[in-house]
Amino acid sequence: MRIALCSSFVPFVNGGYRNIVEWLETMLLEAGHEVERIYLPEVDSPDLLFRQMAAFRFVDLSAADRVICFRPQAHLVPHPNKIVWFIHHLRAFYDLWDTEYRGFPDDVKHRGIRDALRAADTAALREARRVFSNSRVVGQRLMRFNGIESEPLFPPVLRPERFRFRGLNDEIVCICRIEHHKRQQLLVEALKYCRSPVRLRLCGTSAGSGFSAEVARLAGTFGVADRITIDDRWITEEEKAELLADCLAAAYLPVDEDSYGYPTLEAAHAGKAVLTTSDAGGVLEFVTHGVNGLVAEPDPASVASAMDQLFEDRTATRRLGEAATARIVEMNIGWPHVIERLLA
Repeated sequence: MRIALCSSFVPFVNGGYRNIVEWLETMLLEAGHEVERIYLPEVDSPDLLFRQMAAFRFVDLSAADRVICFRPQAHLVPHPNKIVWFIHHLRAFYDLWDTEYRGFPDDVKHRGIRDALRAADTAALREARRVFSNSRVVGQRLMRFNGIESEPLFPPVLRPERFRFRGLNDEIVCICRIEHHKRQQLLVEALKYCRSPVRLRLCGTSAGSGFSAEVARLAGTFGVADRITIDDRWITEEEKAELLADCLAAAYLPVDEDSYGYPTLEAAHAGKAVLTTSDAGGVLEFVTHGVNGLVAEPDPASVASAMDQLFEDRTATRRLGEAATARIVEMNIGWPHVIERLLA
């Protein structure tokens, strides 16, 4: 089958949104399909939004037998056999409209953009032969805002066998983009409340906002800089595997995340418990408190208590990690299932 994978991207910014496309491409090629990957750039500006939407609408993929669309606004691509694996809305115009993350005024102009965007999204999604969501959280948003039913289809990692358990050191690792909504700052502040000598390692790029430097400044302010390592760069899959093999646990504390996130799944493949928070959204579809990880309240003292618990009771921490690995099987997270559903 000739399959076109269509998505948007932010130039020079890597992340899970690229992985889901490129890893699926790898697996489809291995299964014997012809695959083309099509990206169009996305700039986070309301004034450019409709031009970017129009660009997708004019893409001609008639040579493909099937088109699979991912990140917005790729679902506007016209095709009679369009499948959408929806990973998130343009959230500032949806569930983040009434939050600090909107980033522009709540005025007549932007409300008009919001309403037009939602109408266009709904129409384009209704064209799809089938709509999948990368989590139940995203599926609920699709129903709430667009009236679109979707099937949860959980994204696997590529080559999960590279992840393995090797031991438990004294370090909790957080491997994801260093951004305000990923809340590395909460982990840093929590460290000052920890009773144990637990350490923290923050790994990942930032989008040029200077937030990584702000996190480092906070570490100094809180007097915990000597217990934190900040590695502000893109971390390769091989480096992730090495870090996760030896760490005490993994932390992933995003604000109302779209899915469980690759950091959660990678840690589970390495047999490591995941520390998250009660407002982390899709992460809670995977992590159950006291079963395969710890769920703290989103405040420094609660996060610190969980960090101490992971450090002080290594037997329980190991048991949580083993249960995290088992959770992958329970949720049927794997490429054979993904490909079977996308090509059905």
